[in-house]
Amino acid sequence: MSHSYNRQLVFTLKDRCRVCFTCVRECPVKAIKIINGQAEVINDRCIGCGNCVKVCSQGAKIPLRSVDSVLALLKSDSTIAACIAPSFPAEFDEITDHRKLVGMIRKLGFDYVTEVSFGADIVAREYEKKIKEGGFEGDISSDCPAIVYFIRHYHPDMVPYLVPIASPMVAMTRVMKEKHGKDLKVVFIGPCFAKKAETDEVDEVLTFVELREMFDKLNIRAESTEASDFDPPHSGKGAIFPISRGLYYTANNQESIPEEHVIIAEGQVNFKEAIREFEEGYIRKKHLMLLCCEGCIMGPGTSPGGKRFARSAAVGEYVSNKLRNNDVERWEGEMQTYGRLDLSQSFTPEDRRLEPPTNEEVLKALHSMGKFSPQDHLNCGACGYNTCVDHASAIVNGLAETEMCLPYTIEKLHDSIGNLNVSNEKLAKAKAALKQSEKLAHMGQLSAGIAHELNNPLGVITMYSNILMDEAPEGDSVREDLQLIVEQAERCKKIVSGLLNFARKNQVNRSETDVVKFMQHSLNSIVKPENITFSVSSEISDPVAWLDIDQMMQVLTNLEKNAIEAMPGGGELKVGVEGTPDEIVFTVSDSGSGILKENMDKLFTPFFTTKEMGKGTGLGLALIYGIVKMHKGKIQVSSNADPAEGPTGTTFLITVPRGRA
Repeated sequence: MSHSYNRQLVFTLKDRCRVCFTCVRECPVKAIKIINGQAEVINDRCIGCGNCVKVCSQGAKIPLRSVDSVLALLKSDSTIAACIAPSFPAEFDEITDHRKLVGMIRKLGFDYVTEVSFGADIVAREYEKKIKEGGFEGDISSDCPAIVYFIRHYHPDMVPYLVPIASPMVAMTRVMKEKHGKDLKVVFIGPCFAKKAETDEVDEVLTFVELREMFDKLNIRAESTEASDFDPPHSGKGAIFPISRGLYYTANNQESIPEEHVIIAEGQVNFKEAIREFEEGYIRKKHLMLLCCEGCIMGPGTSPGGKRFARSAAVGEYVSNKLRNNDVERWEGEMQTYGRLDLSQSFTPEDRRLEPPTNEEVLKALHSMGKFSPQDHLNCGACGYNTCVDHASAIVNGLAETEMCLPYTIEKLHDSIGNLNVSNEKLAKAKAALKQSEKLAHMGQLSAGIAHELNNPLGVITMYSNILMDEAPEGDSVREDLQLIVEQAERCKKIVSGLLNFARKNQVNRSETDVVKFMQHSLNSIVKPENITFSVSSEISDPVAWLDIDQMMQVLTNLEKNAIEAMPGGGELKVGVEGTPDEIVFTVSDSGSGILKENMDKLFTPFFTTKEMGKGTGLGLALIYGIVKMHKGKIQVSSNADPAEGPTGTTFLITVPRGRA
């Protein structure tokens, strides 16, 4: 007998997948592969339980559709029977008269409409006979195809324990073909996806949801449909099969199967645990009656949002009414007639378990998620796996990604935000530096023009003022006025000279320099007030760099003089030098009054100064900025002028490349 085991039952709509990993969490065999954050069902590992379809709130998982193929079959010349699963009262609870539902199915074009519950009757009797004949040797029920797939693929050593009896669907198919001929086409209608790949004996399988779709498509309504009874053979107690413990109640007609010899497990957690304990020998002599769902009434092919106990009550009420009106004698006759059919089923193991990764591979995967010790294993389950080790194993096997770990991803996000903030800060500083450079370039052009035009008249003023001052007698008040003119003219010449230095693009003449000695020499070039202490630090292994000694000396001495002027009441001046293989960093730091925040952006602007009138030209820092940039370096300033925020003072960092001769 052939089977459609490799038929793909579930597909992924990638544009709807939202990286929630719910399907991974709910898949009992982890038949989900995450690729770039999207979940795809691995057909070779899928057991058709439909959990991923049920739990996906985005509708990204869709089952195999059979509506079009069934409609095409109904248009053919074949004789077709619809075999509806006994869970139909739970699904179609709005149709109070089941005969209306039968009439609606006939309207679709089916020649026969019958209940699979008769197949459940004869299968249950086979189970009962086997249990009695076997002396209660342990075995596993085989009526749920998802359970059969799970054992065949993931517990292949347990395949011999599967009861070799066909499912009610297959049994009913054989009954209908025995009754109406081998050419009869059979369409099963039920709550299960896995049935679509169970066997080739059934021509097509529709879920209840698909049956509703066909009713809507063809505008078939209960109120406009003539009531009709099921075609024989009619079922008995098998109608209770789909509810919890249904197989046990159906098989145990005479209370001949002691309950202590039977273990009933439903749902993905319970059935897996029962099989594991059975395999390990703890319950090897028990009969396992297993369902992948919590009863067929909650199958993945039913309408979403159904209430389990309400559905169970609907089936129970239908069965009660059915048994009250059942023709027991006729039912027994049909049971004897079709009970002689071959109801056997064979199962072959097909091991699809993955090779377990080595400890080294698992550790490497754990480390990739930032888990270096057992304390890092949160086992939160956000990734869809029970433990961090399970997740790591899935990564090694190519089923999962490191980003599925929520704590790891959040930590990476925080790091990325931190790095982004640093990048934004650097970008802001770079933009400010560029803006400053453009401003200085324009100022340089303007300054050069002004200085050029002022130089000649200033020279004339200075020359004639000196001549007049020499001619004026001693003690004459005019001489004092001329002296003032000479002094102010000289001051103007210094300003003009500074403007020219600022505007001129001087060449950088590099020479080999011991930066530690160079820094110490800069301190020797300035006047050291007694109320200021000086400290020198050097944290550099290789002090050699190639600098323009004259220009860089101007930078350091100007900064040191500014620092001293910022501490009129005394303080501490710190200078230091650090280095990397590629750069030298000079530090000049004072404990003075600091620079106001509103002045920080203006520091390197020509003519801006916070000094008293006549004590500064405002060109010193602008000149320093130009020299540093000519060395392809950078200058950074940090300052605090508010004692409430901490110690006041200013620190300049000058970073220049070591250069080469």
